[in-house]
Amino acid sequence: MNKFMNRMPIGSVMRGMCYGFTALLFAASCANDNVTQDEKQNKDNIPAGATVFTGTSQPEATTRTTILNHTKGAGASVNWSSTDKIWVKDDGGNWQQSTTTIIPSAANPSFAKFALSGTYTGASHDILYTNMAVTGTQPQVEIKNYQTQSAPNNFDHAGESGDCGIATGNKSGNDYAFTLDHKASYLCFIPRTSNEYVKRSKLIKIEIMSDDEIAGTYNMAADGTLTLASGGSKTITVTTGSGFDIDNAADDMSKNATYAVVAPGIHTFRIRYWLSNTTDNPNGPIEGTVSKIVTLNCTAGSIQDITANLNPHDYDGDKYYMWDAQEQFWKGDEWNKGGSQPKTGAETSNGYPQSNTDPRFYHEGGGSGRFDATRSSCKDLANANEMSWYCMYGDPRWDGDELWTTMGHLYKGGMWFKKKSVLQAENHYNTEISADNITDLRTTYKSYYTLNSSISNSGVPSVANVGNYFYLPALGIYSSYWMYDLSGYGYYWSSSAIPSSSEEAYCLLFSSGVVNVGRLGRDAGYRVEPTFK
Repeated sequence: MNKFMNRMPIGSVMRGMCYGFTALLFAASCANDNVTQDEKQNKDNIPAGATVFTGTSQPEATTRTTILNHTKGAGASVNWSSTDKIWVKDDGGNWQQSTTTIIPSAANPSFAKFALSGTYTGASHDILYTNMAVTGTQPQVEIKNYQTQSAPNNFDHAGESGDCGIATGNKSGNDYAFTLDHKASYLCFIPRTSNEYVKRSKLIKIEIMSDDEIAGTYNMAADGTLTLASGGSKTITVTTGSGFDIDNAADDMSKNATYAVVAPGIHTFRIRYWLSNTTDNPNGPIEGTVSKIVTLNCTAGSIQDITANLNPHDYDGDKYYMWDAQEQFWKGDEWNKGGSQPKTGAETSNGYPQSNTDPRFYHEGGGSGRFDATRSSCKDLANANEMSWYCMYGDPRWDGDELWTTMGHLYKGGMWFKKKSVLQAENHYNTEISADNITDLRTTYKSYYTLNSSISNSGVPSVANVGNYFYLPALGIYSSYWMYDLSGYGYYWSSSAIPSSSEEAYCLLFSSGVVNVGRLGRDAGYRVEPTFK
């Protein structure tokens, strides 16, 4: 289950939560002071004649965009960088960018000097922090939809990724002091796992998906409120270079803490943790996701800690049956009990059911009309009519990314369908008649196909609508002595036999580009899914 820490307002946490207070000092414009200023500027390699703003971080407030040594539920170190810039509105009402940033002591990077051109004589001056040049009267910030983090638990990309803030510099003697009020919001992802497949993987990126815009170019109002101006994106992706380790069973920020800048607001996120694994898929390296959904109130100037236990769903190997058989396909020969059940397409076994005296053999009979399953394996499954509605009106959506495991290996691939309750509400469901509103498939054979590009390119259901869908993995098929189509196709039995055949039954079949309800031999080992409907 996803957990997240209480919201951490950056401006209110003791001992420098993420950012600090800065006092900015500049010399007065009289000639004598200018001489002294020039001498100091030359000493610090600051251009002669520039106005000097000196910044010092203090606890209980915010000025800095780099979060270092953040601790879950607590604070973080605050440091200036030599690449930091500030914008100050001069006496003429024009925004001026600092031209030189000096950190006098490497031992104390919370103290910095900024040199600006222009004239500053007012009792106060407006100050901005943004990653975009201020070229007119409307300041903007770009919250990037692609962000890059170089190392675990390092937020030095905050400024580049879209951190921003406003302040008023108030004159005190020859000095100006201000407290920067941050107006972006921040996420800190802290994943963990007890899953051995995940432990053997690397976290290569985190994809943050929302139903509303969380990135783009934003106008900054006088009070710092952000309003989307252009280039809105509902997805932010944070890449992690060559990948972070994720072999920790408990939270360990030094292993994999990953940060993002997002637009403020109440957002429901689908968070997709992308893993790269080179050992657990029989076909070679595999990349895929473990997804979580969480709703957060991302207030301006706050950081949210989001913990997650990454554990891909495991599907057992004992739900494959011949149609309406009394026992599952590999009963007595299970892979996890020392048996010879094939676990991949590279393995074979002669232990499959081969005679109608075997309780694993399919239910014979029918061929001259309606013939329904009567045994526990298939009698409670969706019938062929019901399956036709899923096929034609279930808005099937292929998911080629979500990871899952079965029989000791890691895979991906499956299909999303609308739930029965949703289809019923839309008047697209009937147990007694199929999707053409004419044919009862139990008495008259007909097949149904959905072949369109939307299956493969519609993407997973939106965060707002995902509760209206259910997921079926592409768990392949057993055909006599071997398994095939694992992760590429899903085969799921119905409770209905083909009315004109004693050896075939209706099955729902799907792959990345097709969904089919049609006839298949009863002697194959397909999945049974009682919760299908």
